[in-house]
Amino acid sequence: MKATYSKKDKLKSKKLIEQLFTDGQSVSSYPLRLVYLKTNFNENVFAKTGVSVSKKHFKKAVDRNRIKRLMREVYRLNKTNYFNNITTQYALMILYIGKHIPTYAELEQPMNKLFEKFVDKESKSN
Repeated sequence: MKATYSKKDKLKSKKLIEQLFTDGQSVSSYPLRLVYLKTNFNENVFAKTGVSVSKKHFKKAVDRNRIKRLMREVYRLNKTNYFNNITTQYALMILYIGKHIPTYAELEQPMNKLFEKFVDKESKSN
């Protein structure tokens, strides 16, 4: 698996996002929360991922976009460590639930914990 975040890896379907939030499960590692749902895609990808930051806590779009950019980069660099063995397809949404603008280092450790919790939870359910 390549450490890329291409167009086919992005979660864009409004139907799938709605279904994700109604039927999906979640794991948290402050300041991040991961909502996930098992699904099937036509493409050959293991997961379609989206990132989101609350407008309530970050009024300026510049701040929200900065945090989303950092989250995507942390995800891109760390996804190969956790998702190489997974055969099922997932829709993932990573939410930032903190109240301050983080640095890369402040996001990397919680993202790794989040992925570990996700992999543990899914390996127990299978």
